[in-house]
Amino acid sequence: MSLGTAATRTTNPLLLALLISASAYVVATHRSTTGAPTAHAYTAFAKLALAVLLVRVVFAVALGSPIPGTHTLVTLPEVPLPHWAQGIRLGGRVTAEALVFAAYDGLRLAALLVCVGAANALAGPTRLLKSLPGALYETGVAVVVALTFAPHLIADVRRLRAARRLRGRPDRGLRGLLQVGLPVLEGALERSVALAAAMEARGYGRTVEVPARIRRTTAALTLGGLLGVCAGTYGLLTAEGGAYGVPLLLAGVGAALAGLRLGGRRSPRTRYRPDPWDVRAWLVTGSGAVVAALLSLASARDPEALHPGVVPLVAPTLPLWPAAAILLALLPAFVVPKDPREPS
Repeated sequence: MSLGTAATRTTNPLLLALLISASAYVVATHRSTTGAPTAHAYTAFAKLALAVLLVRVVFAVALGSPIPGTHTLVTLPEVPLPHWAQGIRLGGRVTAEALVFAAYDGLRLAALLVCVGAANALAGPTRLLKSLPGALYETGVAVVVALTFAPHLIADVRRLRAARRLRGRPDRGLRGLLQVGLPVLEGALERSVALAAAMEARGYGRTVEVPARIRRTTAALTLGGLLGVCAGTYGLLTAEGGAYGVPLLLAGVGAALAGLRLGGRRSPRTRYRPDPWDVRAWLVTGSGAVVAALLSLASARDPEALHPGVVPLVAPTLPLWPAAAILLALLPAFVVPKDPREPS
């Protein structure tokens, strides 16, 4: 997710391509190929990213762009609109500047989606649930169930389409979609009922009695910490709030962590074989955080290099030290050993 944060700090297509390549290499070397539902998450997100890029460019061509330009590529027939739709146009001039700006903007969002897909393909939701504090356990279970629903849904669609093809029945078009969609929804409903029964049998949702004073303190710390985080983040994003942004953000994070620590007393659960947080975990986490921090620093110090101009049109250049910082994202591919169950 840190690479996704880094992708939002630049519109340079060379840096964005480097970010996508780094995430693709890590996924290619460590993605599970043993039939796990998350194994195809990266491919699905990559297709979604390509679709988003194409839609962004098509919208810029069809609906126009606020970016002025002098290099006209084509002039489309313009549809007259009523007076209440002023500011919107259909058709008209398509300039190279507007097209390049739309491509840069769409590529940034595509890179963000690819990085999110890499996180879904590599990180197991059940392992993530083990790392959550006790106060967020119920919320974490809901998020994990939501995250695992989509991969299982994709796996069911692939299985049913393959079965229909083997029987010589159509698996495409509206008819195929309807005949595949109903069994998929039925399987999702059965899986949800089975999951609810399993959670109830294991005593999910049990809590212990906590004194009212601790409950009020926990609520005050958590709510105040979240408000401090919001106010500190706003201060960092504005030029006037640079003096109080960092202290307020740190105070908010500290208060929220203290509230979560106290709130964990209400969840009497144990951890079965908790994942150890070793040197490799620090290196993986640190590499992503360093990439995001260095790209943010470069965006503030050298905005022209990370945001190439489109008026006038200039060729993007590859800034050296931001590119070298992105290469740190390849560190997990070398420090984390591959699962021995995976074929070499």
